[in-house]
Amino acid sequence: MRRAIALIAGGALILAGGVTGTAIWLSQPSYDDIAADCAAALTERAEGNKAKPSACHGVNEDDYQALVMSAVIDDLGWIDEEGNVDKNEILKDALEATP
Repeated sequence: MRRAIALIAGGALILAGGVTGTAIWLSQPSYDDIAADCAAALTERAEGNKAKPSACHGVNEDDYQALVMSAVIDDLGWIDEEGNVDKNEILKDALEATP
């Protein structure tokens, strides 16, 4: 009888721990959510500010560099309405900058 009570109590504790752990894990933001927050923070930061926003601390360095380049290209107006790089805008800017 004592053994059965101990097994039931142990099983209940394991189950409660598993449910709690799963709930905590599910409440954490996904990597995609963190990257989206980082992209938004890069878009909103002041021009000339080179500091890494706090929203980007969970993003790995390669992805962060890609997000920075995306923000820069978007700021330059080189992205069309469909989200693609507009080569004509790049060429226009290059030709206008030529003395």
